[in-house]
Amino acid sequence: MAGQGGAPIARAAGVFDVLQRAFDSARHRRLLSLGLATAFLLALAGIELSARGLLGPELSARLPHTHFHAIELAFNLLLAYEVTALVFAIARSVANAAGKQFEIFSLILLRHSFEPFASLDEPVRWEAARPAVLQMASFAGGALLIFAGLGFYYASQKHRPLSADREDRESFIATKKAIALVLLASLAFLAARSGWGLMAHLEPSAFFEPFYTLLVFADVLIVLISLRYSASYHVVFRNSGLTVATVMLRLALTAPPPWISVVGAGAMAFVIALSAAYHRVSPVFEQVHAGKSGGA
Repeated sequence: MAGQGGAPIARAAGVFDVLQRAFDSARHRRLLSLGLATAFLLALAGIELSARGLLGPELSARLPHTHFHAIELAFNLLLAYEVTALVFAIARSVANAAGKQFEIFSLILLRHSFEPFASLDEPVRWEAARPAVLQMASFAGGALLIFAGLGFYYASQKHRPLSADREDRESFIATKKAIALVLLASLAFLAARSGWGLMAHLEPSAFFEPFYTLLVFADVLIVLISLRYSASYHVVFRNSGLTVATVMLRLALTAPPPWISVVGAGAMAFVIALSAAYHRVSPVFEQVHAGKSGGA
């Protein structure tokens, strides 16, 4: 197992493979769909009972009274699933994992679109909802720009191997799986902490913000480890640029509207330009590094 980076990394990669097969199975998708739908319906029912005062005065006072909160809960659970899918994508492709980060960010923007309506009384009236519509347009517009940009980003990918040596490629993949396994454990901890906050205080703890912070450190670690297999300038530059995009998304999560959408869309434009430039100039850099450019 030396080609896979040693016994500890090989064992971690094996555990990761087992979890990935379970995660990608059709049975898991059916259970996920059933769980999300059940949680959504239970949230709707709980809010309705709370609004009618049928859960006791103390609990009814703490629970939300507008049904839009159920949509926010459903989106949070869906995003938790997408974040898990992102961790599994890290082991397959650095470029695709970067795209997955933008997929999640666009869904976060769509989730934010519903948040202004959660504070409105029902039935909703235009006079009260008008300011919320502007916020919703800001979030939804940013999500749409990122959605469209991802199409161009994925279309530009050519997935060049990091190394021509098979053992090196297998070792790098195994190392990324070990890193992803640590991220999965961190994700489970953040999810448990957020769930405890929801049950104990009816207010979930921060989840997506600290996870994106962990992604920044994981991206930097992968960039440094990749130097063992390829120290080519253009590869290091591409991977470092993708890390910059992760930092931009993390900063965007702290920004108010419309800046969260502006920064997110700007990060999307950056990785599209980075990817296009990388694939365009890579053959030139490869010739230079191989000493084929000629001239003095």
